[in-house]
Amino acid sequence: MTTTQAQLIERSNRLGSDPRNTNYAGGNTSAKGTETDPVTGQDVELLWVKGSGGDLGTLTEKGLAVLRLDRMRALVDVYPGVDREDEMVAAFDYCLHGKGGAAPSIDTAMHGLVDAAHVDHLHPDSGIAIATSAEGESLTKEIYGDKVVWVPWRRPGFQLGLDIAAIKDANPQAVGCILGGHGITAWGDTSEESEANSLWMIETAAAYIEEHSVAEPFGPELPGYGALPEDERRSKAAALFPTIRSIASQDSYDVNGRAMVGHFTDADVVLEFLAREKHVPLAELGTSCPDHFLRTKVKPLVLDLPADADVEASIARLRELHEAYRDDYRSYYERNAVSTGSTTSWPAIRGADPLIVLVPGVGMFSFGKDKQTARVAGEFYVNAINVMRGAEGLSTYAPIDESEKFRIEYWALEEAKLQRMPKPKALAGRVALVTGAASGIGKAVATRLAAEGAVVAIADLDLDKAQATAAEMAGRAGADVAIGVQADVSDEAAVQRAMDATVLAFGGVDLVVNNAGLSLSRSLLETTEADWDLQHDVMAKGSFLVAKAAAKVMVEQRLGGDIVYISSKNSLFAGPNNVAYGAAKADQAHQVRLLAAELGEHQIRVNGVNPDGVVQGSGIFAGGWGANRAAVYGVEEKDLGKFYAQRTILKREVLPDHIANAVFALVGPDLTHTTGLHVPVDAGVAAAFLR
Repeated sequence: MTTTQAQLIERSNRLGSDPRNTNYAGGNTSAKGTETDPVTGQDVELLWVKGSGGDLGTLTEKGLAVLRLDRMRALVDVYPGVDREDEMVAAFDYCLHGKGGAAPSIDTAMHGLVDAAHVDHLHPDSGIAIATSAEGESLTKEIYGDKVVWVPWRRPGFQLGLDIAAIKDANPQAVGCILGGHGITAWGDTSEESEANSLWMIETAAAYIEEHSVAEPFGPELPGYGALPEDERRSKAAALFPTIRSIASQDSYDVNGRAMVGHFTDADVVLEFLAREKHVPLAELGTSCPDHFLRTKVKPLVLDLPADADVEASIARLRELHEAYRDDYRSYYERNAVSTGSTTSWPAIRGADPLIVLVPGVGMFSFGKDKQTARVAGEFYVNAINVMRGAEGLSTYAPIDESEKFRIEYWALEEAKLQRMPKPKALAGRVALVTGAASGIGKAVATRLAAEGAVVAIADLDLDKAQATAAEMAGRAGADVAIGVQADVSDEAAVQRAMDATVLAFGGVDLVVNNAGLSLSRSLLETTEADWDLQHDVMAKGSFLVAKAAAKVMVEQRLGGDIVYISSKNSLFAGPNNVAYGAAKADQAHQVRLLAAELGEHQIRVNGVNPDGVVQGSGIFAGGWGANRAAVYGVEEKDLGKFYAQRTILKREVLPDHIANAVFALVGPDLTHTTGLHVPVDAGVAAAFLR
């Protein structure tokens, strides 16, 4: 890596790691320098620029596109004009140096054509607030003097690059420009100077807004729309989330069978916005910066009821508003598709459901194809709120025209980017909750579900172990993949708390695995009433309570679902010293059949897995069951797994991963028409054959 590249990456990471400077994956940076062409041995001028889809805060060398400046500048001579400027992105491929690195973005021209060694294009809230103000041009002059130049709105592309290059040439004293409706661009002769100029523009705008903003940019408080107490609003959020998720997922589920994953925030910035008089008209105007509305859709769905509206009334109104939102979005698509060409010249409508839903007094619900996308969509709408506050504080918020939003939302280049995305995994969009998941079978099942694309709640009696397992499984992705929740499955209130935590984290639940269990190996005469109650409370009653709480969410979501019971060979097989455990497992097994019959009308499938002899990693066996069973069978405890294997038809030891494989088979894409089934995973035990 050259010094120029290293400096560019370091600058990018510093700028991108501070949300005051730019949003996630927003903006781009570049540097120009000279290298030796390995073919000719001559020096060649190069441009290193952040590639399409990358994030400044985490940018590495692999995320840079590398282009020859001589060839890129030559594109000016063949530029066919603004009506055909999209063709220029494909032309960048003919300017690549060597393997070229990452795919060039639409903003590449801005970086290559501006006569500066280093260029930063960023999306700071303070800068966009000026860019979206009705008096943006005069504010730019008042705030910055002649050091920053106003550029009227133009879609990102080759022409915008030409415009900025011309403005810099005509204004040699300038260090940057405000891009109307969009963001900022700054430059410098060195990496340090470009970064300093970027930060100066951002901080100067923020300071000006702070000093000159009106006291109530969002208007006076609306009576009854203030924030509910924290416990009350989070309880209401959990009650509303499954409905809101069904609203956000309608087209996605109908078209490709995948639901959206959700994210909830009750941050002060959101609650304050929703408590004010202007929140409805401002939300209706929609977002302005392309990065914002590509993630959030052009505008949110806003519940028009006060904070104290009850859950039932809120749900009924949300469903009414959803139909109106869908009609409005379809009209937006058809209106703009016709006015800008024809409905056949644009990509098909991508869905008419909202990605942002705002509930006064409660907070914001955001959605995406996965948890990270949902979380980032929410972050982008927070950016939009900050932008609206700044613009309204100084002037009037004036986002770009809806026809321009449409052109970007349905841009052929944006469609191509979506088509390049990797195929989703089998369980993408699904929310799973696995009980007893901090070890053994539960941990293996949760790990497999996450590997197949699901987001997972690790539920366990021991919260510390649940959180440690979630952290281990998710790695750097953290809570975007897995969370740990505490669950005493024998306690209905505790089960509901675990379910609510899962819903608040991911939007709902689609897939529940009843795995929590324990066992005591005792004869009938040694088994106490307490022994019996404990095992039935955890496995029979616990499975019932978890299934009941999950089914309530699934029915409200209208997205179907899966409930899987990890039962046992012992639900069928009669063995010694096993009366309480075997009876509890038989209870679980019959729950599968009963619930499959009852929940089928809601497209909720209920199936079971009957393992046997799973010794490795098992919390049950480690807790004394293994020693007792070894004594019953007259073998050493360390050899119990081998003993179980030898008594099977296949003579193979059963491991937790084998149970996980069976669960995935039941909930994956291949057995969609199967319910009420028990799958034995015991390496073959004839006495436990289903018949």
